[in-house]
Amino acid sequence: MAKLRPEVLQRYIFRRVGVRDPDVLLGPSIGEDAAAIDIGGGRVLVVHTDPITGAIENLGWLSVHVASNDVAVMGAKPRWLTITLLLPPGLSDELLDRVTAQIDSAAKELGAMVVGGHSEYAPGLDRAIAVATAMGVVEKELLVRTGGASVGDLVIMTKSAGIEGTAILAHDFADELIRRGVARSVIASARSFLKMISVVREALALSRARVVTSMHDPTEGGVLGGVAEVAYASGNTIVIYEDRVRIAPETLELCRAMNLDPLRLISSGTLIATVPRSGIERAINALRGVGVKVSVIGEVQEYRGYLVELHRRDGAMERISDVYVEDELMKLWEGGG
Repeated sequence: MAKLRPEVLQRYIFRRVGVRDPDVLLGPSIGEDAAAIDIGGGRVLVVHTDPITGAIENLGWLSVHVASNDVAVMGAKPRWLTITLLLPPGLSDELLDRVTAQIDSAAKELGAMVVGGHSEYAPGLDRAIAVATAMGVVEKELLVRTGGASVGDLVIMTKSAGIEGTAILAHDFADELIRRGVARSVIASARSFLKMISVVREALALSRARVVTSMHDPTEGGVLGGVAEVAYASGNTIVIYEDRVRIAPETLELCRAMNLDPLRLISSGTLIATVPRSGIERAINALRGVGVKVSVIGEVQEYRGYLVELHRRDGAMERISDVYVEDELMKLWEGGG
C-alpha cells in the first residue's frame, strides 16, 4: 500500500527513463495520474499502470477500474487494457476464475478490451497481485493535467471520501469489524461501495464540459493525499474545510471502529477537480447530468510554504507540507491485519 517517497522517486526513478522522447508530453512526475504521448493528428495517447496489492476479495474488479480512473481524469476514455497477474503457488482455479471474471465484467462495463498481459505463479507471494495498464486517446486540446490548478479555483469533490477504503474494510476486515461492534447490515452496505469505484463517467463529463483546470483520482492517502498531490503538481496551497467533505455514514462507522481518519483512507471512486469560479455552476450541472453528487470543499491559493491547509470541524487547523500522505489502511496491514 505504501508509495515510494518523492525523494526516492526523484533519485532512482525519474532520472532513469532511457532516451527522452519529444513526443512525450507528460512523463514520470509526482502527482500526475498518467503519461501523455503525442501520436499526431491533434491526438494524445494516455497511459497508466496501477497495481492492486491491498485488496483480496475484489482484485480483478479493482484492477480494471483503478487503472482506468487515472486515464479518465486526463480526459481520455479508457479503451485498452493489459493485465499482469502474479499468483501465489497453489492458488485454486476457483479463485483465478473469480478474478478473471471480474476483469471481464469491469472491462465490459467501461466498453474497454483486454488486449494482452502476463500471468505466472510467483514463489514467495501470500496473495494474488494484479497490475493493470489502461490506455485511451484524447484530443490534445482536451487533455487535463493534475498540475493545471490555478490560484482562485474552487476545489470540488464527487461522491464521498474513502470509497475504496470502505469497500476494502468491509470485505477484508469484516470479522474484526464485527468483533468491534459494527452491525452486519452496515458491513453489507459498505461492501456495495465497490460499485462506486469508477470515476470515468464524471471525469469524462467534466472534460466534455471544458470547465476543469485539473482532475485527480485520490488513491493512497485518501482525499488529503489527493489534494496534496494536486497542490504539489500545480505549485499552490489548497485550503480544505472538513465540514464540506461528504463522508458516508458507513465510512464513518467503519473508521470509528478501526480508529482511522476517513480523509486519509484510500479513495478511488472519489474525483477531485479544480474549477474557475466562473465555471462552477457549469461543472455542477455537468455532474448532476450524469447522476453524480458533488461538493465544493475548498479553494486554491498562492503557495504559502505548505501544500494543504485543513480546517477541521472542531476548529483545529492542520497543515500538510509533505506530498506523501500515508494511507490509513497501512496501519491495519502493518498491524498484521
